[in-house]
Amino acid sequence: MATHAAVQEARGQAAGDPSIVVEGLRKSFGKNVAVDGLSFTVHPGEIFGLLGPNGAGKSTTLSIMAGLIRPDSGDVKIGGHSVIRETQRAQRLMGVVPQGLAVYEELTAAQNLDYFAKLRGIEKKRRRQEIEEILELVGLSGVAHRKVAQYSGGMKRRLNVGIGLLGRPRVLLLDEPTVGIDPQSRRHILDSVRRLAESGMAVVYTTHYMEEVEYLCSRLAIIDRGRVIAHGPIDEVRALAGDAVVLRLPFPRGVLDEAAKVESLQNTLPMPVEVTSGELRIVLPQGSRQAPAVIEELQRHGVPLDGMRLESPNLETVFLSLTGKALRDGKAAEEGAMA
Repeated sequence: MATHAAVQEARGQAAGDPSIVVEGLRKSFGKNVAVDGLSFTVHPGEIFGLLGPNGAGKSTTLSIMAGLIRPDSGDVKIGGHSVIRETQRAQRLMGVVPQGLAVYEELTAAQNLDYFAKLRGIEKKRRRQEIEEILELVGLSGVAHRKVAQYSGGMKRRLNVGIGLLGRPRVLLLDEPTVGIDPQSRRHILDSVRRLAESGMAVVYTTHYMEEVEYLCSRLAIIDRGRVIAHGPIDEVRALAGDAVVLRLPFPRGVLDEAAKVESLQNTLPMPVEVTSGELRIVLPQGSRQAPAVIEELQRHGVPLDGMRLESPNLETVFLSLTGKALRDGKAAEEGAMA
């Protein structure tokens, strides 16, 4: 995808200056604080994850980084250029893949790429080569001349990623690129992102899917309500869970619908208890040795134990331990999300 010279340049920078520097970003919409003091760096060849539930501030952060929203305070530097003071110079170095699809369905994939390549000012000879490379990377070469309206949702997502790669950017911002797609397309996108990083590109990847961060990222920030609650190499963040495990228990409709019963459980047990989406979740900070006492309390409240399981520590355990709620729960969408 990238030229040999670009790869060499990126690898040379890896031990030196970061491609992305985010410093103290803050952004509010009225009384709603969307981003509250976010800072991190990303080096060439690195995939940095922003993990959090819907409404955590991920899309607002990417919108600021892309120069689409001005922060209340803080700055972002892309290749040393301030997104606030040198917006166009910074934007020329990055590709952006928004959460919403930005494609023309009446055009073919090749025509979409050609149109957006012209908007980026890519000359005709180089344009053709780039389009061929991108179609191959996102797995659409065989259907490049089919109208996008005939594509599956996953194929449209892959084209969306391809458009963000036009101009061979040094930095790629991906805002939940796998939402609502089939497993095959999802894996294709994840593997494509990995290959891009291996070529020297710096990637910021937002998601509320814990397993995607586990698969892709070497470092991450877990954010909730605009604030960083954990930040660093993925193994160090995972270790924040300590001995904690999560007890998960599906329950039939109506069993725990009574607010008084839920409140009673939350008041009785000395650890976070969450009831949502047809499941009871309890974080056991001291590990499985706390399970017998918790099970006894559940039985006392008349909670059926069918399907109960204990999960080993992972990134969702960290999030549950720190916030008392699951990664995939939260508001439907955050203010300021990218179009």
